[in-house]
Amino acid sequence: MAAERFFPRFAESRLKEALADTPVVLIHGPRQCGKTTLARHLAAKAGYAYKSFDDEVTLGAARSDPIGFVADLSAKCILDEVQRAPGIFSSLKMAVDANRTPGRFLLTGSANVLLVPALSDSLAGRLGIQRLYPLAQSELAGHRPHFLDMLFGGRFPAKKRLRLGRELAARIAAGGYPAALARSSARRQAGWYRNYVETMVQRDVRDLARIASLDTLPRLLNFAAGQTARLINISDLGAPLQLSRPTIRDYVTLLEGVFLLEELPPWHSNRLSRLIKTPKLHVGDTGIACALLNRDGAALWEDRALLGQMVETFVYQELRRQASWQEEEIRFHHFRDRDGFEVDLVLERPGGDLAGVEVKAGATVTAADFRGLHKFRDGAGKHFSAGVVLYDGEVAASFGERMYAVPLSELWAK
Repeated sequence: MAAERFFPRFAESRLKEALADTPVVLIHGPRQCGKTTLARHLAAKAGYAYKSFDDEVTLGAARSDPIGFVADLSAKCILDEVQRAPGIFSSLKMAVDANRTPGRFLLTGSANVLLVPALSDSLAGRLGIQRLYPLAQSELAGHRPHFLDMLFGGRFPAKKRLRLGRELAARIAAGGYPAALARSSARRQAGWYRNYVETMVQRDVRDLARIASLDTLPRLLNFAAGQTARLINISDLGAPLQLSRPTIRDYVTLLEGVFLLEELPPWHSNRLSRLIKTPKLHVGDTGIACALLNRDGAALWEDRALLGQMVETFVYQELRRQASWQEEEIRFHHFRDRDGFEVDLVLERPGGDLAGVEVKAGATVTAADFRGLHKFRDGAGKHFSAGVVLYDGEVAASFGERMYAVPLSELWAK
């Protein structure tokens, strides 16, 4: 089998900074998104040893004697899939307190180890954290995008871009996992994603919680895929499974813990009343969602209602991935009120700067598409940077002060 292509990961510069001044650095994100590849790429010339807790012998040694295991580690070491051995966190703390050399330990985790109390308690103040996502479209293209800079700068160039058309649906269905993208056909990619979900449920979810009927989780994830980009409704998700609301809530939290689902919180403001406070649900990667729903690019293109949902999730995940490389943290929300005004994505920078992004799968934009952005601007006040309607068109156009229609392809344009 040919080796998988290595794509540039724009989180690399942030990781290098952390390794230069922090004793323990964690790369966390879903399995197979490229954490180990990136860690070993970074450490190749720095003399790091490598230990993986997917190896049962290594895992057994760490669990049976965590103090001795850590004491025997090399001066610099990668510890892969560290969520499987939470018992070593206190031993890592002891080792770091005795020697605070920057970059001693590079950890990776495929479950949200920040939810593990032992980690946050043991390594507080000693840990640098970098979230790694599946590949962004700009990483696939091989160049850093400038969309977020333009968004918060409130200006977009009038350059002509290519309309994506059916290519947009193909990109959505392909997703961003390197191993899936290396497959030779859409059918093979979808098969990889379905096998991936099954493996995650059987291994990583089982590590996090003891569930009597693990086959429930893939079914729940399938229902969630059909609800992506909608307000989360626990009752609707649980109804086909005949499970209680508390049980479904716990299962959704588990799937969030392994990065298969995400909840997007609502934005709120004292300047506006009647705001809806329900989070939105998004699948962690559109390739997974399309595979679970048995939609390749061609079928997705024909299913316009589902395409609209998937485009919104696709844009959300692309912007989340780009935001993870930024110097400043960017927080994500959605905006909706009881009068029907809504904005798909609200982005907030430190200091309170706000931008709104509305997403359309179509190739035309009218003034009516900016209704929600105008209402959001009223609530944001002086903190409002820009409002954008992303659409599958060719040119960026102004629709009033700091309001723009922008081609979707601008997200990853050079």
